[in-house]
Amino acid sequence: MKSTDSNMLAESECKSLCDLVLELQASADEVSSLAKESVISSDFSVMIEKLPPVLMDIKENKLMDIPPILKALEALESELKRAKALIRSPKCESLHVKQIQEVTQNLGRSLGLVLFAGHDILIDGKDNIRSLQKEMMNARFSSDAVSSYDSKSEEIVEEFGTEEDTEDAILQETESCVSIEDVVMQVKYGDDDEFRYAILGLYSLISDNKVSEEWINDEGIIPVLFNRLGSSKPYNRLTIIRILRTLVTYNDQNKEKMVDIAHLSTLVKSLTRDLEEQKEAVGLLSTLSDVSAVRRRIGRIQGCIVMLVAIFNGDDQVAAHDAGKLLNTLSNNTQNALHMAEAGYFKPLVQYLKEGSDMSKILMATALSRMDLRDQTRASIGENGAIEPLVKMFKEGKLEAKLSALSALKNLSSLKENTSRLITSASAILARIAKSESVLVNKDIALQMLSLLNLCSPVIQCHLLKALNSISGHPSASKVRRKMKENGAFQLLLPFLVETDTKIRTAALKFMHTLSKDSAEELSEQVGETHLNTIINIISSSKSEKEKSAAIGIISNLPVSDKKATDTLKRANLLPILVTIVDSSQGILTNAVSRLFESISAILIRFTISSDKKLQLFSAENGIIPVLVKLLSTGSPLTKCNAATALAQLSQNSVSLRKSRKPSWLCGSHSGTAFCEVHNGNCFVKSTFCLVKADAIRPLIRILEGKEREADEAVLSALSTLLQDEISESGSNYIAKLSGVQSIIKVLEFGTVKAQQKGLWMLDRIFRTEVHRIEYGNSAQVVLIELAQKGDLKLKPTVAKLLAQLELLQPQSSYF
Repeated sequence: MKSTDSNMLAESECKSLCDLVLELQASADEVSSLAKESVISSDFSVMIEKLPPVLMDIKENKLMDIPPILKALEALESELKRAKALIRSPKCESLHVKQIQEVTQNLGRSLGLVLFAGHDILIDGKDNIRSLQKEMMNARFSSDAVSSYDSKSEEIVEEFGTEEDTEDAILQETESCVSIEDVVMQVKYGDDDEFRYAILGLYSLISDNKVSEEWINDEGIIPVLFNRLGSSKPYNRLTIIRILRTLVTYNDQNKEKMVDIAHLSTLVKSLTRDLEEQKEAVGLLSTLSDVSAVRRRIGRIQGCIVMLVAIFNGDDQVAAHDAGKLLNTLSNNTQNALHMAEAGYFKPLVQYLKEGSDMSKILMATALSRMDLRDQTRASIGENGAIEPLVKMFKEGKLEAKLSALSALKNLSSLKENTSRLITSASAILARIAKSESVLVNKDIALQMLSLLNLCSPVIQCHLLKALNSISGHPSASKVRRKMKENGAFQLLLPFLVETDTKIRTAALKFMHTLSKDSAEELSEQVGETHLNTIINIISSSKSEKEKSAAIGIISNLPVSDKKATDTLKRANLLPILVTIVDSSQGILTNAVSRLFESISAILIRFTISSDKKLQLFSAENGIIPVLVKLLSTGSPLTKCNAATALAQLSQNSVSLRKSRKPSWLCGSHSGTAFCEVHNGNCFVKSTFCLVKADAIRPLIRILEGKEREADEAVLSALSTLLQDEISESGSNYIAKLSGVQSIIKVLEFGTVKAQQKGLWMLDRIFRTEVHRIEYGNSAQVVLIELAQKGDLKLKPTVAKLLAQLELLQPQSSYF
């Protein structure tokens, strides 16, 4: 038989889809014709006539020419041949009806296999196939005539020559000669031969609905069958399982009678037997798994899950489908999922890694780390998506989760394909690791990451750039930054300015900004006019605030003394762009906006250099002064410091640029508005850069009144421009008028040494006016005496001079 089967298989493998379908159509036509001429139910011939049109839809779809579908069609061919043989055989009509009904249902199963094998293929007429399949599966035929067939089994074997025909004859003889009571007795107590006859008779009785459900329960048929299953011969076991499946099909309540662990264990043993028995057993177990008790018990039966995985990976598609369904049901239990993984079925394990509870994830990762895996298995696990959730566990989980995930990743990463997946996923971890100062211990780590920038995929590039930026941004990373620059970091980063991927370009700009903070001269050497124009284009056109901020930050780090760069920025109209950004900003000052203003205010310093009045005039005409005044009240202390520095540079030239006051008959009505009480002439914001006309003095004084001291020196430098020799008295009066003197005294008490020096110089100028000495002398003397006693040595000469002005120290004192 095996030789014959293998020959048939080899022959069928040579057939094309077209040839096979043509043979099937011819065979179906022949069966239909034979059925009409016989006494077989007319319903059968009608069903068979529906088969050729369905087959034609399959033949015309070239995508159907694949091994699984060809195999399903071969099953269809076998059942049609069986139908022909049955119609031509001289057996009794009742037997014909039962077997034709079985053949019809098998034809329906074969059509179901075709649908299953082609579930991903668009098939014309798929609804027709499905409709015919259901009709055949639900087929029930009847016969009016019953005739006897009295030949002995030996004669039948001689005539028909097959074991299957012998069984049919035995069944016929059993039905005609043995009572129901005899069948029950032989099923319960008969020897192997008696049991063989009886079980076939019982199958027929149940299939033909000749016994009631009450009779089945009263006779204890189900437990009897399970008891006989364990000790029966192979042909009897197959019949027993088919009877049990029939009982479950007819009455769903029969499932509850099969949940005993002993019954299930006996059934599981059939999974290890021949293919037909295996297929019937897994089908019955799959049906029984609807019952919760079965689901709880079956996974604990030794060898069950291993056999289910083997069947799932086998060639029989019906059995594989049932095994897969059962595995999916059992995978709701974590222990079952682990057993499946041990048997080589990793889908449930990966699913737990993705969606399970924290404890389940740790359990699966730990198990994965301990398994002895072949490369093929490692590849399968990686393809099923295990890498990404393990990386996520390492990134976000607690210590136990991190350790288990890391061990699992280590086990999987020995395969090259998984290494690529791991790098893609795990490179995102680098940004987190980079935040730890421990990464600075080995400077080579950063250099190795830098060298990978041009050798990896875009996703990894983005993560590497973020990680490098984090590393170089450490307060103690100056040596690492220097090493990076020595190894060509700027040259590597400049090409990223024209990168089309916004995320990568932004990450590169941020990294370049960080590197350039303490490398102004080197940045100036590396970034030429073309690069600057590219950066300015990003500032003007990018929709990403982060990208704009990084680009502006890079420009802010260029040395102010680089006039060539300033000219390039001026020609590219950077200043109007920056003015617009500040003018348009409203609402809450976020950290991102605060950093942006810091960079913008730093750039504005280069556009207000006091030695270049022409550039100052260009800047003033483009609205720089109102922006600087706005920044005095908006932003961080650094922003305020930069804004005050820029205003100081502008104000240094106000005295020389002021217009002398002309007679009123020449100036007209505008003269009164333009006159400045400090500069004693006509002043304008855009032409003389007057801080008074710009309303900058009040916000400058408010900074001194605040608690933050970082901007004190720059603010005092701006205010001190009102105390230049020519305007010292009027400037003192104006500062006093706006209550600025008391703020200067506050700086003497709490400011830095440099700010104190500037404040003492200003008080010296202000106290030259007697009215100010009288008004502020008492409050100043307490601070001055404190400075004289405990202040920095650099301050003592000016402190002594002020104390003398206040007549608290004689000019000839040895203090001088």
